[in-house]
Amino acid sequence: MAQLRQDHDLFVARKAIIVVVGPEETDAFKAYWLKHDLPFIGLPDPDHKILKLYGQEVNIFKLGRMPAQVIVDINGMVRFVHYGHSMTDIPPNPEILSILDELNNEGGS
Repeated sequence: MAQLRQDHDLFVARKAIIVVVGPEETDAFKAYWLKHDLPFIGLPDPDHKILKLYGQEVNIFKLGRMPAQVIVDINGMVRFVHYGHSMTDIPPNPEILSILDELNNEGGS
């Protein structure tokens, strides 16, 4: 989440809304968000309903939930998915920002 925070203004400039879905209980998730003053939306998902819908992998041998990044366009269509194979397997922001630029160009913006 640190890398998302670092370039949050670049995502906003591309009309992207960042939503981080986490498996924690609501109170713990809220406490974390407040403690770190995160500028994007956090959505607790303690029953794992949303995480399952997007196919996020659980691997108990690699510390639990593997990272997953999903770009959903304004029409609700999934346009990009990256499923991490380790806790550090996260696409760098420039890669995600480039994909957003391409999607915005497709839409004529």
